[in-house]
Amino acid sequence: MALLRSHTADKNIVDRTKAHRNSDVAKAIRRTRDRLAQQAGSPAYDRELIKLHARAIINSAPAIPLLVLIIWAVSLIAGMTQDFLAWGLLTLVCYAGLAMVARRTDELDAENIDPAAWRRRFLIGHFFSGLGWAYFALMACEACAPGQFSTVQAVVLLLAIAATALFASALRGALVVTFALPVLVFAGVTARLHVPVEALMAALLIASVPFFTYVAGHLQKSTLMLLSFRTEKDALIAELETAKAMSDEARWRAEEANLAKSRFLASMSHELRTPLNAILGFSEVMAKEVLGPMKNDTYREYARDIHGSGHHLLNLINEILDLSRIEAGRYQLSEEPLTLVDIVEEGCHMMELRSRAKDIRVVREFEQGMPRLLADERSIRQITLNLLSNAVKFTPSGGEIRVRVGWTAGGGQYISIRDNGPGIPEDEMPVVLSAFGQGAIAIKSAEQGTGLGLPIVQGLAELHGGAFELHSKLREGTEAIVTFPASRVMEPLPAVPVRRRA
Repeated sequence: MALLRSHTADKNIVDRTKAHRNSDVAKAIRRTRDRLAQQAGSPAYDRELIKLHARAIINSAPAIPLLVLIIWAVSLIAGMTQDFLAWGLLTLVCYAGLAMVARRTDELDAENIDPAAWRRRFLIGHFFSGLGWAYFALMACEACAPGQFSTVQAVVLLLAIAATALFASALRGALVVTFALPVLVFAGVTARLHVPVEALMAALLIASVPFFTYVAGHLQKSTLMLLSFRTEKDALIAELETAKAMSDEARWRAEEANLAKSRFLASMSHELRTPLNAILGFSEVMAKEVLGPMKNDTYREYARDIHGSGHHLLNLINEILDLSRIEAGRYQLSEEPLTLVDIVEEGCHMMELRSRAKDIRVVREFEQGMPRLLADERSIRQITLNLLSNAVKFTPSGGEIRVRVGWTAGGGQYISIRDNGPGIPEDEMPVVLSAFGQGAIAIKSAEQGTGLGLPIVQGLAELHGGAFELHSKLREGTEAIVTFPASRVMEPLPAVPVRRRA
């Protein structure tokens, strides 16, 4: 059973039966986008404001008992313990009801909150909490001097109004509903308007309600802006999570595709090379008339065409396999000490027939006495031949190719091959460096090409820890440079001492 699954996975680049791993992320981003699309005053924002108001009441709940205890302690000194005890109990009961509504709201999910209904419940709770302050405004002190106790009442109410404006700013109208009755009671019943101090305190309380309502409105706008920023932040986080999940999915698909490609190429190497070698062998025997002369010249020409096409196909297969091994990280370097000048010289010699046929002059500029390089000889030879082949292919008849080998500024070694061909447009540079990529000039060229030479050169250079650079200008030519790091340059061996015979 396990073997069957393995074969099935090999055939399918992407396993369609696998559950989609991004469903939770997709739902999250859909929710955040819906929240981001809402504007202030919409149900989504109203729910958030209700939740914020509930949390503010819960967080500020300890402040009310503390204030009641302080006032009750002061009342002990004034001898009004019984009246203040009744007021304290009423105030605590009213605020306890408001806190219970806030606690229940905080426990609910935002989606389950009806903004209108819960706003109505909170306003009712605030109205009942204001009854305690109305009772406080009705209290009187017979032993106190005129205007003394009313001033204390006004200051306490003013502090309560300011505190409520801070923690109840998320709910519009909460401040007015809470303190409209206490302020009216103080101004209309308790305060003696013919006493200047009490009249001033009443006017101050009446003016404080619209003033702190205005302050609460600005705080609410700041809260709305905070909600908007938080929603945008959540949306950005969801976008990033989705992008990461999509990247992981794409990487997983790419790995599956790369595995399938590697298996296909391995199979192609065996299935195609075996019959292709037979074709090359038999066509060469026929073209050279090893088994006897062929009387028909056309057949002899066909045999040569078959042999040439077979060689072209074999080279193409070898290049594809080399590039696939490089991309898969399976290209093994057989490193050994070698002389870079000798390998480049050998490559120039191998391309000599082709360059002479096009009347192209190859100029060699090699630095002498360079130490050996620790590299893969086959890879260096392939780099040289690929670059020389491209240079010969695109250099016009009577042109010149300049081949240089020397030192880099960092102490490494380099190969440079420059031609005076038509050049490559700047916008086609990424194309010619990609697998099977060919520029417009290469497509128009009469000579065939696969578009794999430069990517193979780049891959082999990177495997050696080096770099590949391509510089070109239209109608001026192209220069290809392969550099090898200084870490691959070997120190020259010391001379072996020779013993002289006595």
